Amino acid sequence: MMNYFVGVDVGTGSARAGLISSNGKIIKVATCPLEIFHPAQDFYEQSSDNIWDAVCKVVKTVIEGTPIDNIKGIGFDATCSLVAIDKNGLPVSVSPSGKDKQNVILWMDHRAQKEADLINNLGHDILRYVGGKVSLEMETPKMLWLKNNLPSSWNRATLLFDLPDFLTWKATGSESRSLCSLVCKWNYYAEPGVNNCGWKEDFFNQIGLQDLKDNHWSKLGKVIKAPGEPVGKGLSAKAALELGLLEGTAVGTSLIDAHAGGLGMIGCSAPGISNELTSRLALICGTSTCHMAVNENKIFVNGIWGPYYSAMIPGLWLHEGGQSATGKLLDHVIDTHPATPKILKSLENNKHIQQYLSTLLQTMAFKRNLRNVSYLTKSIHVWPDFHGNRSPLADPTLKGMVSGLSLSVDEESLAILYLATIQALTYGTKYILETLVTAGYKIESILICGGLSQNPLFVQIQADVLALPVLCPTEKESVLIGAAILGSYAAKEFLSMETAIKSMGGHAKVVQPQLECYKYHLRKYEVFKKMVQDQRDYDKFMNEEIST
Repeated sequence: MMNYFVGVDVGTGSARAGLISSNGKIIKVATCPLEIFHPAQDFYEQSSDNIWDAVCKVVKTVIEGTPIDNIKGIGFDATCSLVAIDKNGLPVSVSPSGKDKQNVILWMDHRAQKEADLINNLGHDILRYVGGKVSLEMETPKMLWLKNNLPSSWNRATLLFDLPDFLTWKATGSESRSLCSLVCKWNYYAEPGVNNCGWKEDFFNQIGLQDLKDNHWSKLGKVIKAPGEPVGKGLSAKAALELGLLEGTAVGTSLIDAHAGGLGMIGCSAPGISNELTSRLALICGTSTCHMAVNENKIFVNGIWGPYYSAMIPGLWLHEGGQSATGKLLDHVIDTHPATPKILKSLENNKHIQQYLSTLLQTMAFKRNLRNVSYLTKSIHVWPDFHGNRSPLADPTLKGMVSGLSLSVDEESLAILYLATIQALTYGTKYILETLVTAGYKIESILICGGLSQNPLFVQIQADVLALPVLCPTEKESVLIGAAILGSYAAKEFLSMETAIKSMGGHAKVVQPQLECYKYHLRKYEVFKKMVQDQRDYDKFMNEEIST
């Protein structure tokens, strides 16, 4: 009899669930949109009640028709968003609106710039484990903002969760926290063979959050578990009723959504490609992109988050690079171009506009007698950090740049700008990859999942720019598979996490690089790096002018 597991993924704009077999096959997927509140510039908020309602809806949908006796475990992943809960388990407002419903500061919220700057200027040694700088997208700056700006909410909040841990709390009633969330986003210290692991009291004293140590750090979590470890006694009676599953169904300790994607695909296999976990760079592509790599050794990499011990795979150190806007940036480029409305009106059979643009680029290259579509962008260059740089520069103040614009507003001008943006995003990945390799990594292949993995042009350019094979898992929902792996491990379906990863990771299609355009991309990459230096020079020059 086949056993099944439920994987739940709470992304930026939707909650999804998948019913997945023990051999990694996706049986059914359901999606439900989420509310996002935008009360001020750089403020993005959600509702934990809305999120949990959506989770219950999608889980009930995917398990319909499957005997619940055969569903042995459930795992959760979510964005690294801050959730505030009071002593009665009710939402506490994190919003200038004062509405308790709005009790989640979304990962992409950039309100805590001043707090992040303060923390970084103080320069505590714990920052070595986040590439030298805390990001304003992490939870410590957001907590400091909450304390400084909404003291009433700060005092009312009995529990502060990363969103993945909120979900396991709702499912089980257990206040345990995931090592993944804490070491990656909360400045928790974990290292094997070291006695003083845990919350660094001197760090929180230094930055003004000394009250968090009250009651043995109960606000942040006293019981810490590795990903996939069983949470509590499994599903509580209340949660089981809400989800449509059996009370006591195993619940795995959660992961951040990108880390679940890394877990779900890092074990996939392909002919002729090494399956050594430490030789792979995993790209989880969505609104933003996260770059996951694991190593047996503790390596410090400037500008790359980590090293995080056992944050994704037990016993291995994780590094996490990232780009704050990728899918969102491509949507922005398309949505703001004058040619887009006309193209959208012409599309038939649910064809996506990015498919249309890819086909148009092929036609343009053929007419111009070019061997590769990439050559169309010789005169247009993009710096893609429209929402700041997460890695490896760790500078949220950076802005986007485009060089080579004309007065043309036709569909061909959109196609070329779209292509140049894809290339720029890939050069950003190359920058991250080079930084990891310089620090000691040996990367032999790229793994890719998420929405952009369905875009053949994007995938091929990744291979061409990086000069590495790109693996695209056959099962398209790697994040859901990663969440389900957590449930399977908690249910003791597999003896080790690595066995679960390789048993449920499935197979992958390989896209090989087209090496004839590699030198072209190298030249574009040099322009790419010069653009950010130019931007900094402009800022320095203008600040000097203002100061005089």
